[in-house]
Amino acid sequence: MVDNRRAVEVEVEIKKVEVDGAELAAELHGDPADPAILLIHGAGHCRLNWPDGFVRRLVAGGRCVVRYDARDAGASTTFPVGAPPYTLPDLAEDAAALIDSLGLGRAHVLGMSQGASVGQLLALDHPDRVVTLTLASGTPGIPGQEQPDLPPVSERLAAFFAQVEQDARVEQPASAREAVVESIVEGERPFAAASRPFDEDGVRRLAARIVDHARDLAAQSTNPYLLDAGPPWRARLGAITAPTLVLHGEEDPLFPPEHGRALAAEIPGARFLALPGTGHEVFPEHTWDAVVTAVLAHTANRNDPPRPA
Repeated sequence: MVDNRRAVEVEVEIKKVEVDGAELAAELHGDPADPAILLIHGAGHCRLNWPDGFVRRLVAGGRCVVRYDARDAGASTTFPVGAPPYTLPDLAEDAAALIDSLGLGRAHVLGMSQGASVGQLLALDHPDRVVTLTLASGTPGIPGQEQPDLPPVSERLAAFFAQVEQDARVEQPASAREAVVESIVEGERPFAAASRPFDEDGVRRLAARIVDHARDLAAQSTNPYLLDAGPPWRARLGAITAPTLVLHGEEDPLFPPEHGRALAAEIPGARFLALPGTGHEVFPEHTWDAVVTAVLAHTANRNDPPRPA
């Protein structure tokens, strides 16, 4: 039985970590002596997008959970809108530097969406930092460039993207906080599973926290989508040695489930777990029993070496 008392006995530790040309804001949850799980969020998100309750469940299972803001996200360093001076591979270098700076030695890595791409590169280029790899809502290789054999985005999401692009051509007046919150809510709606009610109130509460947390919300919602992905890497996935778990929503409208199955098929020994009633979203609460159980099992008994003092 999980001892939930552990989740409330250890305070959250906030860290500011210097990497090459940026400062990253990170949170450590749980006992630093426990095996560490590094959470890498997706494009346009920040560390708060990892649900607090989900993090507490992992901590209660005996893990030290690290969630952090990538460049141009949350409280980390931001850059001019439209001109991010870094690449997607640089985000993988940041993750490796963060593991080193926090004295973790190695970490279990869990990446979501763009974070799953970063996780792939981290496992390929820094295998000594990755104990296990968990990839959620991902696709093999560079999104949109290496998947001609896999299904495209859903028609509903394609229509949403077209409308967003059209709206972007019209100069918008400065928005009040409430309007920005609502725009985040409506931006998340088309990514959710169509078979379940959209948690509008929960997403709105989270959106308000995200707005208040962001150093530059315009940079957060723009720059991560403009990154140079670097050289293609789908053909390299067979070189990943970290034990890998692939999690994927059965109703993902951005990367239909075939993307997750293909990703698992290309990584030696990877295990695939489908998440019913789930879209391209960060572990809705109805998935926690399955996801937490799978992640705790996947990250258990890996004979981690002692950490540096």
